[in-house]
Amino acid sequence: MNKLIAIARNTFVETLRQPVYAVIIAVALLLFLISPALSMYTMDDDNKLLREIGLSTLFLTSLFVAIFSASGAISVEMENKTILTVLTKPVQRPIFILAKFIGVMGAVALAHYLCAIGVLMTIRHGVLSTARDTHDWTVIGSASVVVVTTVLLSAFFNYAYDWKFTSTAVVVGAILATLAMVFLGLIDRDWQFNPAHNGINRLDVYAVVLLFLAAMVIASIAVAISARFNMIVTLSACIGVFLLGLISDWVFGRYAGMHLWAQAGRFLVPNLQIFWISDAIYENSVVPARYILVSASYAVAYTIGILAVAIALFQRRQIA
Repeated sequence: MNKLIAIARNTFVETLRQPVYAVIIAVALLLFLISPALSMYTMDDDNKLLREIGLSTLFLTSLFVAIFSASGAISVEMENKTILTVLTKPVQRPIFILAKFIGVMGAVALAHYLCAIGVLMTIRHGVLSTARDTHDWTVIGSASVVVVTTVLLSAFFNYAYDWKFTSTAVVVGAILATLAMVFLGLIDRDWQFNPAHNGINRLDVYAVVLLFLAAMVIASIAVAISARFNMIVTLSACIGVFLLGLISDWVFGRYAGMHLWAQAGRFLVPNLQIFWISDAIYENSVVPARYILVSASYAVAYTIGILAVAIALFQRRQIA
């Protein structure tokens, strides 16, 4: 257990220090910032498009963070031969794979959490569809305080303690963003204490949780593929699985009753469509908590199965 925790902690820290990790998060937050302006020119409901852009950006952010984190955690160590030092401790290979996955999921969870707060802030602000609409200055003010304070504190810690700026900014930003969300949960857009009308929809929170479950599935696939292949192959394969998983019902579901290949495809390829409930939110459909539990069970079961495959693949790989 000590070895598993040590490897997982090291993987988490090293992932946070990767420049691409902070770049992906920064790009996602920038897209959240400009999405209200991009959503105001539709002929239908501007806020529907805003939610679609926000949740889609969150989905893709978690996807790429999972892929790059998993690839960097395993395949890069193999290319640099640093994995030999770990496995000669000795560390059993199943422990190594599980620890790497836990470390990667810690980094994915932190990135997803920070970007999810950005999505919820963006949805609360909404789109200025008409001239009568006004800015939600509680959201703008909270976000501005978080960004400015994060930059100042990260710069200070970098200068005084030589902490890496990007990884420090992610952690500090997540802490301050949590405080900002608590503030927004209690204060309405008129700066009044009004928790009952705080503009935060429970279904949006459900959507964020489901997207994290989808990211967990993708992360397990990335770990399994990177146990045998390099980063390019892992990236290509995971994007392919991601796209195929979004249309699994259309590709496999309609033929499952007639063809064996469709049944196999429906069983093997994760159905990521079940984690996407933006349409249900827009149509004011009821999404019960039981649906979240069933989806979580599906994600956990699929993740365990993929990790078992990853361990089997890694057991037979020649490291030297």
